[in-house]
Amino acid sequence: MHCPDCDVEIVTFSVPKTYEECLPGGTDSTAAVGLCPRCLSLEPVSSPPSKNPDFERLGESFPSNADAAVPMALLVGLLSNLALYRSEITTLLEAVERTGTDPLLVLDRLDRDPNIQSDIDLAGRRRQLEQLY
Repeated sequence: MHCPDCDVEIVTFSVPKTYEECLPGGTDSTAAVGLCPRCLSLEPVSSPPSKNPDFERLGESFPSNADAAVPMALLVGLLSNLALYRSEITTLLEAVERTGTDPLLVLDRLDRDPNIQSDIDLAGRRRQLEQLY
């Protein structure tokens, strides 16, 4: 599946029940989404996601293990609307941190990645997350 905004192949993955409530629009028993490695938009997917998502396509700073990568990808995808998804983002920040990954450091590195062309001000969102978290 390709991103509707920039036509890059997105990284698709299943969303565990633990994080289904963090998805935009609430829970879905067949929860699968994709994150665009270029614009960082989170997109619902209708086709079955990859059994082994290639999270490395999201940048070398992105966690590669699913325990950290899934909540981090969801978190990044929700950053465009911090006010609306504040509770979900807090839950995801805590989940990423429990895996031993620093989510704010990941955001710093994504912000400096020349391959990412996001409309989201990652540095600004990071500052807001510091105050929130």
